[in-house]
Amino acid sequence: MKVLVVNCGSSSLKYQLINMDDESVLCKGKCDVIGGSMDAITPPFIEYKGRSGKKIKETMPLPDHLAAFKAVVKYMTDPEEGVVASLDEISAIGHRIVNAGPFFKESTLVTDEVIETFKEKSIPYAPLHNPPALQGINACLETMPGIPEVLVFDTTFHQTMPEKAYLYGIPYEYYLNHGVRRYGAHGMSHEYVTHEAAKLMGKPENELNMISCHLGNGSSISAIKNGKCVDTSMGFTPLEGLVMGTRSGDLDPAILEFIMEKEEIDIHKMLNILNKHSGLLALSGSTGDVRDLRELRKQGDERAAMALEVLSYRIRKYIGAYMAVLGHVDCITFEGGIGEHNPDVVKACVDGLEEFGIIYDDTNIEDEMYEGIVSTPESKVKMFVIATNEEIIIAKEAMKLAQ
Repeated sequence: MKVLVVNCGSSSLKYQLINMDDESVLCKGKCDVIGGSMDAITPPFIEYKGRSGKKIKETMPLPDHLAAFKAVVKYMTDPEEGVVASLDEISAIGHRIVNAGPFFKESTLVTDEVIETFKEKSIPYAPLHNPPALQGINACLETMPGIPEVLVFDTTFHQTMPEKAYLYGIPYEYYLNHGVRRYGAHGMSHEYVTHEAAKLMGKPENELNMISCHLGNGSSISAIKNGKCVDTSMGFTPLEGLVMGTRSGDLDPAILEFIMEKEEIDIHKMLNILNKHSGLLALSGSTGDVRDLRELRKQGDERAAMALEVLSYRIRKYIGAYMAVLGHVDCITFEGGIGEHNPDVVKACVDGLEEFGIIYDDTNIEDEMYEGIVSTPESKVKMFVIATNEEIIIAKEAMKLAQ
């Protein structure tokens, strides 16, 4: 059984075709700068890695997601580089959905009713992510009709949070009438890493207490008790929680009104600032990319160093909070682009926690591709770097519902 996994952004489309018999990736790639001009410095392009294993990149007009999907189909069925003779070999399509609000709690097959509900009710719960996801769903329906499509939600893993963790201290009617609560994000990553951590610890998942740190341009931390999520740092939207690449994370909500009055801006511009012009980018004044910040720090850039300190401090604070939530912690995991490739940043996130039995092993501190255990034998709490795999979670859900 072959499953196509799709993850649409506002101007991008990431894809993987997975053979579920052995969970091997048959082809993968992305379409980027969708809607962009062919005369731009970076024009629209598709990247594809298929039968030969070499990465192919081709610039081409991609006015919308429909054109992007047609380009993907062309490469997947190409006589030389393609991996399927026809689309009939694809049994299901799985779409990653960040947050559909209270309307969808579990993965669901795409129907006319589902699309209408998602379009009319779910967009506000992830306004940056849901519109392109909807475009991707419609493009698949037109390009690959007859293939079952499944929506897989990042919020599903967090549905096990208790009320005390997901409710906000605002009028209860806002929760009842509008679904205002903590939803979380990166659920598929946290779920995958929970499975892998249980294997590494040699414990059943339902006996595992862990703190999962998904660290990338967007970051979140989850407290997992007996294999189930009981709290997570992202909230009603992916804006809450840690300081991120361009997102502010936690802040006093009164700051919004204060800045809006001082700068004479409206709420839409304010939210754009918090989502796209804050976080590490704002703190450093130059970049939100941790790789660049590390290099700038080496060159003596004080603001870059300060931004990295703020990042590690906020992560460390959440780890401490979730230790209190869980009571007993078996392990801490680090995943995502930052978590998997920046051991010095990971070390900074747990420095000072030695009294809690958390001791980082810096033997591989220079290895930016290190994966595995990163705690010392004396550490009471094990720490692991685990390469996350959200796509396989999506593919398994899509296969299950399609069958």
